[in-house]
Amino acid sequence: QVQLVESGGGLVQAGDSLRLSCAASGFTFSSATMSWYRQAPGKERELVAQISSAGGSTYYADSVKGRFTNSRDNAKNTVYLQMNSLKLEDTAVYYCNARRGYLNYWGQGTQVTVSS
Repeated sequence: QVQLVESGGGLVQAGDSLRLSCAASGFTFSSATMSWYRQAPGKERELVAQISSAGGSTYYADSVKGRFTNSRDNAKNTVYLQMNSLKLEDTAVYYCNARRGYLNYWGQGTQVTVSS
């Protein structure tokens, strides 16, 4: 049974930090590309960060570059998104995604709300 279990969302003030976690099971985690997406009400889903299977290559959206850090621990089957210097526009539901070939798995999403 494939599972992506996200945690770490919450309510924070602008300038604060959060760390999101996504624990994976039911597939070969070490061969999967892991991504974080976010979606705010009325807006399109946006790719925020991505990390290759071995962790050697990362991608960040321009809007979060320099503030967010994507990492993974293949021994723990877990991917992390460290979010620093949070801004109001970072408010969204954040989703963990695993992709391996044609397979595409999604977590349940976790709410991140940033207030002034």
